[in-house]
Amino acid sequence: MIEVEALSRRYGSRLAVNEVSFRVEPGEIVGFLGPNGAGKTTTLRMLTGYLAPTSGHIRIDGIDAVGDSIRARERLGYMPEGVPVDRELSVYDYLRHRGALKSVANVGEAVDRSLELAGVADARRRIIGQLSKGYRQRVGLAEALIADPPILILDEPTSGLDPNQVRQFRELVQSFRGKKTVLLSTHILSEVEAVCDRLLIIHEGQKVADLTAGDTETNLEDVFADLTGSRTGEDAP
Repeated sequence: MIEVEALSRRYGSRLAVNEVSFRVEPGEIVGFLGPNGAGKTTTLRMLTGYLAPTSGHIRIDGIDAVGDSIRARERLGYMPEGVPVDRELSVYDYLRHRGALKSVANVGEAVDRSLELAGVADARRRIIGQLSKGYRQRVGLAEALIADPPILILDEPTSGLDPNQVRQFRELVQSFRGKKTVLLSTHILSEVEAVCDRLLIIHEGQKVADLTAGDTETNLEDVFADLTGSRTGEDAP
């Protein structure tokens, strides 16, 4: 479970995230949607301990994510936007290194499992710097999965993937329903419609909607436009 209460983040005089509150229930897949600059990535960085909130409270699987950051992060798998990977290592060596840092038991088996789940097993011996952006995205997903965390936070995870890879990713996320808690940040409406149970919309640092999938089944783009005064979709920048 993810619990967020009155979460804010200020950069000087600019309020990037303003009193945002929401819950993601165990086993639920929730889309976190908003135009570029809405505050999505800033919010996710606070949830994952990479950025301290200016005010507010975060609980990850019942753990205070600010007061007990290390223990909270042990419950998370995080795939940031623009996945930061060591481009000089092979895929296998990188994942094994990351697994060791996370104190994963039977790390070799964990690497093999995450490679298969992320659809990157065929590149296990290749140097990361020689891979396409899409494959590097999938390596980042494998890294998020390596410790088999109960909670996944994914920031624009299909960026750079081709249509077939996007389909495979969506199938993987759907397989987590009821098994893992997933918060998926995206600006692609069809992605939310394809995989999410619920949708949170953020605009100018504020939560402007919390909708179930049924609420948005036929008119999600119209809902988004009405709430934010802008449109987004597959062709959004």
